[in-house]
Amino acid sequence: MTTLTAPAPAPRAHLTRWLLRLHRPTLYVWAGLLLAAAVLLLLLRGPLADAAADAWRQYDSCTDWRRCTYDQNAILRYKDWYNYATLAVAAVPFLTAAWAGGAFGKELESGTAKLAWTQSSTPVRWLAVRLAVPAAAVAAGTALLVWLHHLAWAAGDDRIDTAKQWYDVWTFHTNGPTLPALALCGLAAGALTGLLSRRTLPALGLGLLLTGAVWTAVQLLLPRLWPTRTSTGKAFFALPNSSWTVRTGKHAEVPYGDYHPASHYWPLQLTTTALLLAVTALLTLGCFLALRRLTGKTTA
Repeated sequence: MTTLTAPAPAPRAHLTRWLLRLHRPTLYVWAGLLLAAAVLLLLLRGPLADAAADAWRQYDSCTDWRRCTYDQNAILRYKDWYNYATLAVAAVPFLTAAWAGGAFGKELESGTAKLAWTQSSTPVRWLAVRLAVPAAAVAAGTALLVWLHHLAWAAGDDRIDTAKQWYDVWTFHTNGPTLPALALCGLAAGALTGLLSRRTLPALGLGLLLTGAVWTAVQLLLPRLWPTRTSTGKAFFALPNSSWTVRTGKHAEVPYGDYHPASHYWPLQLTTTALLLAVTALLTLGCFLALRRLTGKTTA
């Protein structure tokens, strides 16, 4: 462990500008991805959803199947592009984790970080800026994608028979604040693995694995983060299609099911977001502890 002599603190604005210049190619790629995803989501909200809805109306109004005509391609086109867009938006936290792990690991592996600590910034300020600036960009960009995705999903809800339900695993997260929270978690996870491994490729892979582990744990806990309702007997078979059935069984030959109605959407979103932000805070604390172990006691 090496104790560094603290340099004269550089202004935060200077550190931010230098960081933006350093990662300018990444910013261009991020902006390009945001633009492409936004265009696709707007198409899904507008002409693609309208065409699929019209095709389903034609299909549902058919009385003579020998003469029934409807635009099947419009239905399939909407379904395919919706899935592509949803998976692309859902991948943001994992891309963030990979980038953060690689970026932190590269700076420590190449010695760029130590050079900055001795010439322009203290280690704590270096880490704070490298977490805060990407966090702002990731949170803002992901929130925009989530908003546009929710608009695209709402345009097909109740109009397109094959539209995803609110509880579909990918749709649920890409429609609400859980995704920006998971993206911030991925950023902290990647930064922590970079600080611990101090190598580019291992940090990139470990950041992905850690984010994947958090995602898996959230999926297992999600149905239990808000109390379910229980329906028994004949009422169990009359649940609305928008209900998320999480468990079924029989007790004394009477069927029962635990489920979340559509009104539980926001309670589940908010409790999951709070959990992810708590994990993000712990990972961020781990980053600063790892930095302290790496550099020794330094001034902020």
